[in-house]
Order: sequence, then C-alpha cells, then structure tokens
Amino acid sequence: MRAAHRERLLALGLGDRRSGYPLEMVLAASAAGMRIAETAVDYLPRTGRSKVTGTLRGTRQAVRDMRAVLAAPTPTLLVIAKSPVPGRVKTRLTPPCTPEQAATLAGAALEDTLATLSRVPAGRRLLVLDGEPGGWLPPGWEVVPQCTGGLDERLAAAFARAARVAPRAPALLVGMDTPQLDAAALAEPLSAARRPGVDAWYGPAADGGFWALGLARPTGRLARRLLLGVPMSTPDTGRALLARLAAAGLTVHHLDLATDVDTIAAARRVAAEAPQTTFAACLRSIDAAPGTAG
Repeated sequence: MRAAHRERLLALGLGDRRSGYPLEMVLAASAAGMRIAETAVDYLPRTGRSKVTGTLRGTRQAVRDMRAVLAAPTPTLLVIAKSPVPGRVKTRLTPPCTPEQAATLAGAALEDTLATLSRVPAGRRLLVLDGEPGGWLPPGWEVVPQCTGGLDERLAAAFARAARVAPRAPALLVGMDTPQLDAAALAEPLSAARRPGVDAWYGPAADGGFWALGLARPTGRLARRLLLGVPMSTPDTGRALLARLAAAGLTVHHLDLATDVDTIAAARRVAAEAPQTTFAACLRSIDAAPGTAG
C-alpha cells in the first residue's frame, strides 16, 4: 500500500502501466524531492497465485518492465532566465506597467516556473541565468551563468552544458515566460515508458515561437546544428526550429500550446488560465493599485 498527496503524485507523470509502476513511483518521487517513509502495517497472508510472480510469463514481463525503468536516466531540466531587475526584463509590459511592476511580474513568473519544475522528477536542475540569483531561488537548483551572444547561441550553450553534466540523460529547456505550466504535462512525456522512439520534445508558443525544447540525447554539436542561426522572437521562430528538427531526422513529441507572457494582454490570459499562481496574484495586486492603467 502506498499513500501520497494527490497533487504531488500526479505531478510525477508516471508513464508505466504495468509491473514497472511501483518502482517508477518510488524513483520518480525521490527525483522530485519527495520525502519517502516506510511504515510497518499488519496484513493477512495472500491467498491464490500472483498474476505476476506466480507465472513464468508474468515474471519475465515484470523483470523487463523494471529493467526499463532502472535503465532510463532521470532528465536534466533547464530554465533560461534573466534576473528580475527593473528595466532589464519584460520591457514590452511597459506601459501600462512601470519598470518595477514589470520586474515584479517577471519575478513571479520565474518563481512559478521554478516551483513547477521542482515537482518534476529530474536528475539535475540548472538555472541558466543572466544576472544574480535572489531569494526567489528554491533549493535543488544549480545556477549557471549564460554565455554571451544571441539567444540562439545561449540556448545551444545551455544544452551543451546539460550534455556535459549528465551525458546520458535527456534534457528539457523552458523559459521564464510560462508560469501556467503544469508539472504532470511535462513529467509524463519525459517518463521512461513514454520516451522510446522520441528524439525531441517541442512546446509551441501562441506567438509563433516555442516555450520548450527537449533533446533525448543532447550534445553540443546537435544543439548548435538545431539552434544556431534560427531567428529568435519572430512569428516564424517555431516553424524554423521545426524545420531544423525535421532536417536532422528527429522524431518530435509535441507538447501543448502555451502563451508566453510578453504583453499585458498575454499576461491577463495567462493569469486567467492559472489563477492560483503567484504570477496571477501579482497581476491582480498591480491591477488593484491606484493609478494603474488598464
């Protein structure tokens, strides 16, 4: 018998539906930072024959399922972000927001993003940061400074870093502009049972860009081949990246469409989608402030 808080359990995104499920649950819970305790309970001896260990076929299937779970390395999660400093982040929100309000919203979005990814099973969590970390940084995250250059170069360098620190693990990178993300929607596609046959994960953004990119077998060379020269922050960014993925012969799993927080209209849509987030509460507070423009 196992018990867990429903929200945390669903956030593990468990993908195995056979004999690997109990093992996957424990390993994923540990990788998601959950505390695991074992408690002795009384029970009656089982009657009848087990469908798993009671037959040769069941035993073989159980061994195969558990071996697959054990063989799958936990993913590396990457967030690329800027420190929420007024005048340096979310400048497209000003006006109607002041630079200070825009920075506050950026900080709230980053907090939500990091909190969500902290619930996703991972071997390493890297914050690829332009600036200095602050009190918003949760435990369990390693801070890596961004390299110089355009966004395409910085994204490629982030994947190269992930490949160095965890050579066999898949890597998924997201930005700080989607505080509405759901942990289970990220964890399940990355689970051991869902990975076979997938080379990359792609999260399309409503503005034509992308909010997530994952590589099953990341290398610095592959990341540069996919990203260098892709025009960033344009309506054709996502289309260009998908063309690169197709040209590389990669099988792509498409994640759900999401809205980036780039404008005040987009911010309001995101807050309406996820009213329980720190970001939504922050936007409500800004809207309620005297003199705030609509």
